[in-house]
Amino acid sequence: MEQEQFILWSAVLSYVAAGVVAIFNVLLQKKAEKTVQLFLWLGLGLHAWAIALRWIRVDHGPYITMFEILSSNLFSLLLFFAIVYWRYKPIRPSASVVLPLLFIMMGWMMLSPYDAGHRPPSFDTIWLWIHIGFGKIFMGSVLVAVGMAGVVLLRRYPWGRRRFAQLPNNERLDDLAFRFMALGLVFDSLMLIAGAIWAQDAWGRYWSWDPLETWSFITWLTLVLALHLRVTTKLSPQAGAWLIFAVFVLGFLTFFGVPFVSTSPHQGTFS
Repeated sequence: MEQEQFILWSAVLSYVAAGVVAIFNVLLQKKAEKTVQLFLWLGLGLHAWAIALRWIRVDHGPYITMFEILSSNLFSLLLFFAIVYWRYKPIRPSASVVLPLLFIMMGWMMLSPYDAGHRPPSFDTIWLWIHIGFGKIFMGSVLVAVGMAGVVLLRRYPWGRRRFAQLPNNERLDDLAFRFMALGLVFDSLMLIAGAIWAQDAWGRYWSWDPLETWSFITWLTLVLALHLRVTTKLSPQAGAWLIFAVFVLGFLTFFGVPFVSTSPHQGTFS
């Protein structure tokens, strides 16, 4: 267990180093993007190692306790962002927005109880993995959009316009952000469908309006509304940015809040 924790701490420190370099890149107008990538991929490698060691030790995947869910989602969000960061250079400065947001999740993870938890029989199905996988891609897509939305909002201030001058203009960032939101809608919809199939396998019903299902549907509706307004009205990039943040906050609270205060079968922790 000590080895797992040491490796995980090393991964977190690597992520923090990536975030610090990304912030200094913007503040000092530097282009040390390869350094950010190095620290990101190093952190992901160490994090994957720590997850694998825990998986072997407790004999279940990282989806039972709050610690495990935070750890696996942090890994998937950073992996999704690292791939986009690597493949699409124009949005790389948005790492200075995205990575500090994830520092909160890192701190929460490291302060969460490290106990193993108990895997209920309802989790022994491939549909759980499919459901979780679609959810991770949904949140990763929205996270990338949040990075661009954050840049748009920071450009309201003179120092923000100067620091992010090398990025595409707000209209282009707004368009790119909503393309990722559209991708998020696809995978959010697939997540709900896969979750309904899992629920039928686990509890003999596709939908019961328990708190997590209800808030998942509210998040989906908010995402649909954001995309609908983007298509049918002339939203300013700033208004679009606030809609993106609203979807992200709702999705975050649904993923990491509702399952741990609900007493429904969807409850995320088990004694």
